[in-house]
Amino acid sequence: MTRVVVTGGSGKLGRAVVTHLLDSGYEVVNLDQRPGSDDRALFVQTDLTDYGQVLQCLTSVDDRYDGVDALVHLAAIPAPGLRPNSATFANNVPASYNVFAAAKAAGIDNVVWASSETVLGLPFLENPPPYFPVDEEYPVRPSTTYSLGKAVEEEMARHFTRWNPNLKLIGLRFSNVMDVEDYAAFPAFEKTPESRSWNSWGYIDARDGAQAVRLALESTLTGFEAFIIAAADTVMTTPSAELAERYFPEVPFTREVTGTETLLGIDKARRMLWFEPQHSWRDHA
Repeated sequence: MTRVVVTGGSGKLGRAVVTHLLDSGYEVVNLDQRPGSDDRALFVQTDLTDYGQVLQCLTSVDDRYDGVDALVHLAAIPAPGLRPNSATFANNVPASYNVFAAAKAAGIDNVVWASSETVLGLPFLENPPPYFPVDEEYPVRPSTTYSLGKAVEEEMARHFTRWNPNLKLIGLRFSNVMDVEDYAAFPAFEKTPESRSWNSWGYIDARDGAQAVRLALESTLTGFEAFIIAAADTVMTTPSAELAERYFPEVPFTREVTGTETLLGIDKARRMLWFEPQHSWRDHA
């Protein structure tokens, strides 16, 4: 059994990740401000902006555990607008630096963390992407302090892996995370498609987000890689190409998109992580 530390394991995505890893045979330690929902995981209340606390939690905690094999970093203020801009940056970026640096000091070479779809240039209606489906090939285009922080984290990751050729540091650019109970609201989006155009009608089921985390942990990749992680479909019943033509008439397509296929390209994640979404809102609403 491999011991995996999950920061932010009590959050929306974190809860799904913790349970999925436990069900997959991993021992999980949750570092957060409050306990999570799965009592099988060890819990250590931790302030990630304090490097000393992070380093201790990635080495040993008395009466709890000794040694850590891998790290999943999900903890953050999860979106713009929840705190003042400076507070969002001052929390998220130093915490990620502390996690990356403490992992380096602790000799942990297997690190997966939550980047964000926001680095792709959201909201798209105000800042149209260069093409559809969007992918990881064009430079990041942060438009908020929150997404700027994620872009800084990705740049930090590049240099941490440059310093250590054995390190794997995978950034998962998660789309809008959804639980099953959220899907009841999805049919109403059809009446106001523009309300979801900000991320080209994308989402990710939390359970599939957890699957992506496990696949990234288990991959044999080294170095820094970023992957868009989204559902295979959109939140709409209107065909994706029709929506794009209506709301983004100047944005070209690089390949054919059929039916309600996602406009957040997950081709790289499919190819390199063997990621394949298993869940759709259509199964629940």
